[in-house]
Amino acid sequence: MLQEEYSDIRAAVRQLCQEFPGSYWRELDRERAYPTAFVKALTDAGWLACFVPEAYGGSGLPLSAGAAILEEIQKSGCNASACHAQMYTMGTLLKHGSDAQKEKWLPDIASGALRLQAFGVTEPTSGTDTLSLRTSARRDGDYYRVSGQKVWTSRAEHSDLMVLLARTTPKEAVARKGEGLSVLLVDLREARQQNGGKAMEIRPLRTMMNHSSTEIFFDDLKVPAENLIGEEGKGFRYILDGMNAERILIAAECIGDARWFIEKSSAYAGERQVFGRPIGQNQGVQFPIARAYAQTEAANLMVRKAAGMFDSGQRCGAEANMAKLLASEAAWAAAEACIQTHGGFGFAEEYDVERKFRETRLYQVAPISTNLILSYIAEHVLGLPRSY
Repeated sequence: MLQEEYSDIRAAVRQLCQEFPGSYWRELDRERAYPTAFVKALTDAGWLACFVPEAYGGSGLPLSAGAAILEEIQKSGCNASACHAQMYTMGTLLKHGSDAQKEKWLPDIASGALRLQAFGVTEPTSGTDTLSLRTSARRDGDYYRVSGQKVWTSRAEHSDLMVLLARTTPKEAVARKGEGLSVLLVDLREARQQNGGKAMEIRPLRTMMNHSSTEIFFDDLKVPAENLIGEEGKGFRYILDGMNAERILIAAECIGDARWFIEKSSAYAGERQVFGRPIGQNQGVQFPIARAYAQTEAANLMVRKAAGMFDSGQRCGAEANMAKLLASEAAWAAAEACIQTHGGFGFAEEYDVERKFRETRLYQVAPISTNLILSYIAEHVLGLPRSY
């Protein structure tokens, strides 16, 4: 079966996750705290360095292996959102970074001495209209001076490095709309201290799930020019390169969530007795779980296809987007079935259903909304007129 791919990796990840039961996550959720111990355990085991080449201290594994890791984390009832960005932001540095940048940053990222968890792209005025972002990076000798604002920059408070997309050429001055944006690797440790802490301000955003979300304000932040990744003005293309990986990895997480919900629902439905019989004997309870299972298996096929295409170097924009669409919808169907199966107990904290219910809902909105995926498919696959 496809689920048995990377069986050794999956088994090791499951074993690690057993050390972090529901009680651990419930406590964090109450306090909106970061799962430091969990992230450290994943780092020490080498799972967060799975994409780093062996020459820099990592495992050099393909994307499909990373997908298996994240799926198993979610399937075990844990939450990979605290650290998954390190996997999908890694590609920008790996694919477009210079040898000097890789030698400087990758070994410490692989060892866990540095955390690459923050991804500064979205802005409050432009949202997913990335080409309209306003945060600027002006070259000044050996530095870029960054001013502007980012929002929904998760884990910025718990990261040492951030991949930042900023405008280096005004939008009205570029020949093509995809030009003029550049990628900088920002050392957040230094940025927090610059100008007495006034060059960068990080403000937490409390949300319905414990996702360590923040908004960031830059006021003439100096970033060394040597931290420019690739060529100036080509950053949008670099970010797009990584978005397929992001979609596929998030889709794998959704598959893991769906499997957790289905297992939880099935077990409860077989045990819970009402009117002298298990509730799972009723088709009204059975059918939503069975349908969610079918959706999950179908979505999993698309995730595996997209990951395989990515690993073989094929163009996979459509497949990556469809994987994320189908997997997020399967996870939400499984979540709905699970909370309905549990009835009132589904809302009780101790069952973990309500926490996972909130967590999995995010992925129909982030990292890209369902509607934008449908627009992409309509235009780029079906050839329909562009809608935006």
